[in-house]
Amino acid sequence: MHRAENTDDLERLARIFTALDLLAQSGLQVVCPLHPRTRKALSKLGAKKWHADLTLIEPVSYLDMLVLEEEAELILTDSGGIQKEAYFMQVPCVTLRDETEWRELVDAGWNRLAESEPERIVEAAKAALADGGGKGDPRPYGDGHAAERIVRVLLWWQQARSQ
Repeated sequence: MHRAENTDDLERLARIFTALDLLAQSGLQVVCPLHPRTRKALSKLGAKKWHADLTLIEPVSYLDMLVLEEEAELILTDSGGIQKEAYFMQVPCVTLRDETEWRELVDAGWNRLAESEPERIVEAAKAALADGGGKGDPRPYGDGHAAERIVRVLLWWQQARSQ
């Protein structure tokens, strides 16, 4: 979580972390790499004792983040890039924003918008865990073979031009 809409609004940030704490209390191991902006904002909220299963860690490298995402049962994020990565790794995602630029992932069921209300976040997380993700088009970005088709067309075109 790093977006200004979540970190600069301390009440919103507190609601989101309340939801994360509730998820940890329900038995989920919640790991939260803290963006520097988020850590700074959390410090303004004052000392808070979180549930033991809500683990706040330092930021991680991109590759370490990919490993965390791949091993996750569920991802909660406000990052547009992580929403996409969750889809490609086939990990259900809950987006902690009012809107997303990746509507096709919401339409396909791989992503749920939860905004910042704790009850809504917890409900979206539990639903995503229960159904495991997408129900709509499993391949909104194609089947992974576009490059092969492009090469075939280019070879055909080159051959047609040389005749």
